[in-house]
Formats: sequence, structure tokens, C-alpha cells
Amino acid sequence: MQGLDFRKKRRKKVKKSGAGRKRSARGGLRFETEKKRGLHFEQEKNPADRIGIKGVILWIVEILIVCMAAVLLVAAFGQRVSIAGDSMAPALKNGDVILINRAVYHFKEPQRGDIVAFSQAGDRHDSVKRIVGLPGETVQITDGKILINGEEVSEDIHVSGIEYAGLAEEPVELGDDEYFVMGDNGTAGGDSRDPGTGNVKKEEIRGKAWYIASPSEDRGTI
Repeated sequence: MQGLDFRKKRRKKVKKSGAGRKRSARGGLRFETEKKRGLHFEQEKNPADRIGIKGVILWIVEILIVCMAAVLLVAAFGQRVSIAGDSMAPALKNGDVILINRAVYHFKEPQRGDIVAFSQAGDRHDSVKRIVGLPGETVQITDGKILINGEEVSEDIHVSGIEYAGLAEEPVELGDDEYFVMGDNGTAGGDSRDPGTGNVKKEEIRGKAWYIASPSEDRGTI
């Protein structure tokens, strides 16, 4: 009797052991499923591939816009003019290199006191002077003083030491698009007092001087 009971117990143990193997097998199937999921993760696309042709085109367009803007800025504000002589002393000295704003007079008219660069027919280089007389005005120099429409004007007039009146010894009438320009150094010439220069037309004005680029010790806005 005891032996029979012992065999029954062994059979039960075998059944339990078999059940354990079945569970272990099932567990193995779950592990293989997890491996398949891992393979699915590895097949995801590289984020760089998502940019596409459209993104590349937009990137190229942005670069072109930046380059065009840089070219326009240089053309509008970066023209360089060298000062020859001391006619604009002390504001500008011989050998100074200045930058010209070529865009400003597309939006407003030149004003009295502006330092402008202009080029007339036959000139090889731009001249740089300051505007004294405006279109429609009459300019005359008497006893070293500048008269605008018969009255002495000192505001925005930076000329000093005028010893030579030239054409302005008699009243000079300016046309609707003409300006009377002079250097700050009144003893020098090469401005509207001289017959070789005379009145400067607006179309001859290249732009307004705004920055001294060199030498380094004088660098800064005018």
C-alpha cells in the first residue's frame, strides 16, 4: 500500500514537471515575439531623410536671399571715395577714404550742410563738397560772408576763411535741380565758385558721405 502511494506521488510530480516545461515553452514564444518588435524598431527611417527635396530648395532660396541683400547693402552704402586735397578740412583730410550712401536721395532731397560726392562730365574721380545753396535760391559771397537770397546765413554753413568769391561775387541763381557746393576750407577751390565746376545738378550727385573708413584713427560717422 505504501509503495503504491509512493508511485502516485511520483506521477504527480512528473505531471507538474511537464506542466512546467509547457510554461517554459510558452515563455520562449513570448521572447521571440519581443525580438520581432526589436527588428521593427531598427527599420525606422533616418530623421535626415525626412527633409526631402522641398527642404533643400528652401535652404538654397534662403542663402540666395541673404547674398542678394548683402550685395544691395554694399551697393547702397559701401561705395568708397578717396579725398584728394584739403578743401574739406577740417571735416575731411587729404587721403581719407569715405563711404557714400547712394540710396538716401531716392527718398529725400539733398539738404543744406550735407557733404556729397558728385561727378560731372569729364571727371575721372568723384569730388566731395558740402551743399551751401539749394534749388531756386540765389547765392552770393560778400566780404567773406555767404548770402542766401540776399540775407546772411550761418546755420548749416561750415565754410570758414572765405577769401575767394569767384562766380559768387555776383548773385548766382540756382535752377530747379541745381545746388551750390563749397569746401569747408574757404581758401581752397574746386567748387561752385570756379567756372570749371559751377552749379551741380542733382543727377550729378552720387550720394551723401556718411562714414570715414580709413585711416583707422579717424574712422567713424561723419
